[in-house]
Amino acid sequence: MGQHFLPGTPPVPLQLRVSARARRITLRISSLDGTVTLTRPKSVPEREALAFAREKEAWLRGHLAGQAEAVTVAPGAVIPIEGQLRRIEPGQGRSVVLEGDRLCVPGDPSRCAARVAGFLKARARARLAAASDRYAAALGRPYSRLTLRDTRSRWGSCTAQGALMYSWRLILAPPEVLDYVAAHEVAHLQEMNHSAAFWAVVSDLYGPYKPARRWLRDEGAALHRIRFE
Repeated sequence: MGQHFLPGTPPVPLQLRVSARARRITLRISSLDGTVTLTRPKSVPEREALAFAREKEAWLRGHLAGQAEAVTVAPGAVIPIEGQLRRIEPGQGRSVVLEGDRLCVPGDPSRCAARVAGFLKARARARLAAASDRYAAALGRPYSRLTLRDTRSRWGSCTAQGALMYSWRLILAPPEVLDYVAAHEVAHLQEMNHSAAFWAVVSDLYGPYKPARRWLRDEGAALHRIRFE
């Protein structure tokens, strides 16, 4: 994959990709980080693909401008926790405390992001373990272990050995969305596929799942724009 810049103010970096399976030129903008990928079939010259990108410049810049900016976790920042916006403020004592629409973080402001991340991971583990235990008991199939990661490509997974993995950023989403992902992964303990039988298990465990699934598709990428570095 090479790189080219679409001229203008500012220049737009394009990741150039050649695909043996592609049948036409495509432009895609990553909802996670705004990366623009220009893909062309092997039979199409690079100059033709770049001309296609120039024709789509107005559309491209409009979409890039409309993407939400990243939020860096620091005192004064506002982030979602369990689907509700909370403002990060200085706190007292030793513990991070969630009080209504405020997240009170004591100590050195330079450690704020690390302390918030630790608080969220602990809360995510508790919520996801409780949901997984509840659904596994309903299904009658125990899982072997539960781990948390900061994955960008998936919200959860289940191995053939019954190990569950979740993105801890699910704690930022509404509780019903976190519950849906837990039900989805626990359902894989019985059906290691996405067949009609699998979705029937999800429905039995969780109920109507399409709104939560739609929320993840439409809103989930924004959770990755919250930066804890």
